[in-house]
Amino acid sequence: MKVVGFNGSPNKEGNTARSLQIVLDQLENAGIETEMIHVGKKKIQGCIACYGCVENQDEKCAIKNDPVNEWIQKTKEADGILLGSPVHFSGVGGTMKSFLDRTFFVSSVNGNLFRHKVGAAVAAVRRSGGISTVETLNHYINYSEMIMPSSNYWNVAHGLKPGEMEQDEEGKQIMEVLGKNMAWIMRVIEHGKEQIPAPEPVAKTMTNFIR
Repeated sequence: MKVVGFNGSPNKEGNTARSLQIVLDQLENAGIETEMIHVGKKKIQGCIACYGCVENQDEKCAIKNDPVNEWIQKTKEADGILLGSPVHFSGVGGTMKSFLDRTFFVSSVNGNLFRHKVGAAVAAVRRSGGISTVETLNHYINYSEMIMPSSNYWNVAHGLKPGEMEQDEEGKQIMEVLGKNMAWIMRVIEHGKEQIPAPEPVAKTMTNFIR
């Protein structure tokens, strides 16, 4: 089994990365392979609503001048996904948002590629806006019929300068508990899916409220 973590912070080794790594360490302790990908420093264009991914049905975004298509396949192949973002104006960092919009739209219109994977989200924040940021990240997970583990509080760690979240003892514990719960759920799914088959996917019903 494998979990891919996506660091949406421009800082490769800041508090977002450290929060993700604490979760990934617990997964590794449980024998699960992990990989962290640094998204936040890349030049990632937002979705341009061209619907090329709908027309082509090739599991690819039509924009091909950045690593998004490579990351889509890494996410498809993984058993679990971990999303991490700093807090920018009480929301997800712009580069991370662009990556998520394109990645999860490609998934949704190409057979729901991430369905029944285990997914979780974390945020690193100086003071406020952490919960709203995690909630935004969770929207992608919930929409994709993924399975979400929880921790013993909201998945937010506090700190401004790189390394400051190490002083947030509760934040570190939150990440540790999240990692343990995520590993447990992944093992339960792995051992139980042959005994209890997953429900069949259904074609999505789309309703337009403008007549």
